[in-house]
Amino acid sequence: MATATRTRKSARRQKVEAAITYPLDWLEERSGLVGGIKYFLFRKVPGDTNWFHTLGSATLTAFLVQALTGVILAMYYKPDPNSAYQSINHITNDLTLGWLVRGMHKWGASVFIILLFFHMARVFLFGAYKYPRELNWIVGVLLVPIALLEGFSGYLLPYDQTAYWATVVGININGTAPILGPFLASFLRSGSEIGGDTLSRFYSLHMLLLPGAILGLIGLHLYLVVRLGVSSPPWSEEAAGRDRDEAPATPGSGLVNPSARGVSRRPD
Repeated sequence: MATATRTRKSARRQKVEAAITYPLDWLEERSGLVGGIKYFLFRKVPGDTNWFHTLGSATLTAFLVQALTGVILAMYYKPDPNSAYQSINHITNDLTLGWLVRGMHKWGASVFIILLFFHMARVFLFGAYKYPRELNWIVGVLLVPIALLEGFSGYLLPYDQTAYWATVVGININGTAPILGPFLASFLRSGSEIGGDTLSRFYSLHMLLLPGAILGLIGLHLYLVVRLGVSSPPWSEEAAGRDRDEAPATPGSGLVNPSARGVSRRPD
């Protein structure tokens, strides 16, 4: 009798577990996302990594906070010269926890930029930009000017005296660049002087174009980190990255399998 009861409970438990895991199994069979997320979260890293390696994750977290608070602010912000400043005051003084959301977005921009430079310095000092991670270094370098332009484009949005004149100075500095300077200044101003069109252009850059570029580069950056592995500290004796199951390929056998740098393959 006890054995039959345990069998029934086991069968019932299996049905419950199958019902719970069915959505994940359905999604995995049609997309492979579950396996990809599992591979991303449960991968090998060097055993002697330290807190310096968390600067990349901290930078990503700061960006996600900026994205979330930015979406909330965009629900109430009005990109119009006659209403922008009033909408900012409304967010800060009238909305529940509006002062907190705006403060997190305002000061979080500085935190994001600082962490970005710290992460970049760590990669450089640890030599993590070297082969085979040169492409990931290039992607990270491209993120820096885009992140700075994202902060610059958001500075005008409150449209107060500080924001206005700081934007005037920033655009004039860009206008001194050789050859492209005048065109760049005219593009940012959206005309001969700062006005309503400038505010609309900065808002579209800040909310659409630049965040999309940052998200794309971050996605490529994370893909390369997962593919190439985490680099060990320079004092480490361990090999960086994950172990490869496949046998090493013969160098110099074609475009997809080039020779190592400085090594040429002679015909037999």
